Parts: sequence; C-alpha cells; structure tokens
Amino acid sequence: MSLSDRKGARRHAPAELVSTVEDLEYARAHFGGAPGHNAVVMTMGALHEGHATLVRAARERVGPDGFVVVTVFVNPLQFGAGEDLDRYPRTLDADLELAFAAGASAVFAPSAEEVYPDGQPQVRITAGPMGDRLEGASRPGHFDGVLTVVAKLLHLTSPDLAFFGQKDAQQLAVIRRMAQDLNFPVEIVGVPTVREADGLALSSRNRYLSPGERRTALALSAALFAGRDRLAAQEALHARAVALPADPGRAEALSRIGEARAAADAVRAAARAVLDEAAKAEPPLVLDYLALIDPADFTEVGDGHRGEAILAVAARVGTTRLIDNLPLRFGATQGAAS
Repeated sequence: MSLSDRKGARRHAPAELVSTVEDLEYARAHFGGAPGHNAVVMTMGALHEGHATLVRAARERVGPDGFVVVTVFVNPLQFGAGEDLDRYPRTLDADLELAFAAGASAVFAPSAEEVYPDGQPQVRITAGPMGDRLEGASRPGHFDGVLTVVAKLLHLTSPDLAFFGQKDAQQLAVIRRMAQDLNFPVEIVGVPTVREADGLALSSRNRYLSPGERRTALALSAALFAGRDRLAAQEALHARAVALPADPGRAEALSRIGEARAAADAVRAAARAVLDEAAKAEPPLVLDYLALIDPADFTEVGDGHRGEAILAVAARVGTTRLIDNLPLRFGATQGAAS
C-alpha cells in the first residue's frame, strides 16, 4: 500500500518508498516508533554493505517495532566545482532492495526541488574551524553543505538516533559537534568502517576504479594498518621497558624509545612509507594528505600525545578520490611510566 493512499491505513511500519515531505510526515506520524525508537540513516544512495551495516545497527537499537528511515539524496550543496555531482552513481532500485532487506521501515528519496523548494538555501550552517581542516581544506565549503542538509533532514525525520559511518570520520565529528552546539535532541551514533576482504574500505566511489587502480588504492588501508602496527610495536617496547627494575637499565630502555614521545612520528613514517611506494605504482597514487589528528578538533597530535587519535588519509587514484581512516589509542600501556 502506498503511503499516499491513506484510506484504511493500518498502524504498522511499512516497507515503503516516499519522495515528498508530506508523505514522510505522514509516515512518521502514523508509523513512527515509541519515543526513543526512531532512527535515521542518511545516505547519498549507491548503497553497499557499509550502508546495510548502518541500517542493521539502527534496527537493532530501535527494535522490531521501531521506525528506521533511510534517506537517499545526492545533496548538491556538498559538491564543489569540478566534483562528481553529475557522475555520482544513482541506483535507486538496488538501494531500495538493500535498505529494506537490512531492516528499513521507509526510504525517503526526494528530489532536489523537494528538499530545496526555493532553490539553494540562503541560510546555511557553517562547520567552523574544524570544517576548514583536511577534507575541508581540500573541498572548501563541503562541510557547510553537509551540515545544512543533515540539519534539514534531522528536522524532517525527527529521529531519536542518527547513524553515520566512521569511514567519514571528519564528517561524523562535525555532525556530532553541530548536534551538541545547537542542542539537537538526537543521539549521533558512529558505526565502524566496513572493509572488503583485502582491506579496502567500502565506498560508493570504489566502482569507478579500474582493476589496476583498485590494486593501487589498497595502499590507503595498507598505510593505515602499517601505522597501527608500528604503534602497537612502540607500545609493546615501552611496556617491556616499564617492567624492568628501576635501575640504569630501565632508564636507558625508556630513553631509547623516548617514552613513546616519538610514537606519533613513527606512526606517520610507517604509513607514509607505504604511500610513497604506491606513488611509484602504475597507475600511481597521488596523496592529498596523511594526518594523525585529535578527534576532538582534527588538529595534528603532538609529541607525547596520550589517548584517542585518528590516522587519516586521502588520495587520488586515476580520477577517483578516496578517503580512509583508522582510530588509534596512544599510551594504552603507559601505566607506571607516567
């Protein structure tokens, strides 16, 4: 039954495509879950297993009687000059099949005219200093466009929970900050990155890669894993040094590894070595940035950093730009060395 055909509608969550704000409001009002049991997963379509993981996570949180709406909207505000708005894949039929199989109650797939009926909005949300770094520096205005549409979709869907992938770590961070700073009554939930068997992070843009380009693109995840492994080795060395008796031998061991003060640089160096090799491949990887940043503000971590960090990378392979990241924790074995 179409949501537009309301005669005799029963109160249960439909598996339905809606394309207008009016029908979305009707679906939310008549089929929405109890308070605390309404979720949204925002996408730009071209859905893959990573998106399915988000939908399943949302369904698990809200339960079988909750309401999960998946939005499918290629937002023009977040594409800059020369970016792939027109090229961005649009696969709505396949998206519907995947979304409903993963547990969506409804898919909201509006046109640009439905979302922005008066044309591009005159008033927008700015991401502030955090939005000017890394992805924001490479794609000026990108996060302003992201936050503007996310804010609008949060108003339209009125969820208790909103699910976003950690692969877009900076996007997740600025959305969380917006929700906090502007008092949005929603919990922003991050879901770990989903990877293919060879380590490549799932992305709608992966379909643009030729077989040779895909082989080169594996350097992104390989670089992150190299950085992670270097940190683990550094932490293990430090733990062994801490366990030594408090004598000159212990002091020498701690000095030799710099009490992990060089750990950040070691992580960066290990990752960069992989990327430098990929730059010599055919086709080559063209690095945009490699950064080891504090997730609180996306500034580079310094010497002696303790706690959470994100190792992030962006690069082009052929005409396709890819991003990836890996969460790390510094100082997990410091203990008595502090």
